Amino acid sequence: MPDARNSILATLRASRDAHPLTPPASDFAPIDAKRWAPEERLPRIRRLMEAVHTEFLDATEADWPAVLRGFLAREGVGTLLYAPATDAGKRLVEGWGKGPLPPREREGTHGASHGEGEGHAGHGSPDPCAAPHPSQASLGLLPSPGTGEGEMVRPTLIPYDRPIEDLKPRLFGSIDAGLTDSRGAIAETGSLILWPSAEEPRSLSLVPHIHVALLRADALYDSFRQAMNEQRWADGMPTNALLVSGPSKTADIEQTLAYGVHGPKRLVVLVVHP
Repeated sequence: MPDARNSILATLRASRDAHPLTPPASDFAPIDAKRWAPEERLPRIRRLMEAVHTEFLDATEADWPAVLRGFLAREGVGTLLYAPATDAGKRLVEGWGKGPLPPREREGTHGASHGEGEGHAGHGSPDPCAAPHPSQASLGLLPSPGTGEGEMVRPTLIPYDRPIEDLKPRLFGSIDAGLTDSRGAIAETGSLILWPSAEEPRSLSLVPHIHVALLRADALYDSFRQAMNEQRWADGMPTNALLVSGPSKTADIEQTLAYGVHGPKRLVVLVVHP
């Protein structure tokens, strides 16, 4: 058998070497022709992502931690997991306690804007196809222990500062939300670029019920190719780079759509404007 195999391979290689082929030059002109004016990129990204139930918040570099804290308080989110060694994590801690909590909003309302795609359940209503996160009874306002009915929950920051084995019980049992940075977004497809690292591991965006992603308004690209070239991906990449357009969703054979089965049930993009 080995002799027959070697004979077949030798015949194939001889034929290949006798008739060498020159691969045609790649033509990226159709991709490079996809361009949007700078002022059109963010509205397009927002429109495409809201169509698949992504939510958006707007803030500035100075106030985004306070904006995020107010949003999480309105949503009844008790815990936020973050990466303390990253620039975003340090900025979060620095600005977390600044300013009072926002006034109480009507139960079930959201500070984030989001689209309601046809045939999809809204984020503000319970999803009949997916069980709620064990640490969150609903997506509306939750009273804090020891506070009066309807008082704001004060979110607690949880640093991702230990091995996954030590954090796993809490990560899978009581963490409500996770915060990550991003490397920008793509206008063509309406996708965030996530770049996991040892300091900001993939589990931050994958496991918690709510994934909050920071997006700098000046880090927007027309196409995936443009992002790869300008960020010099060829120089080195993480184990997995991610393009994310919305919360996790799946459907069974009856085409019943369920959110949050294989990842976060909600994706909130916090756009940081200069």
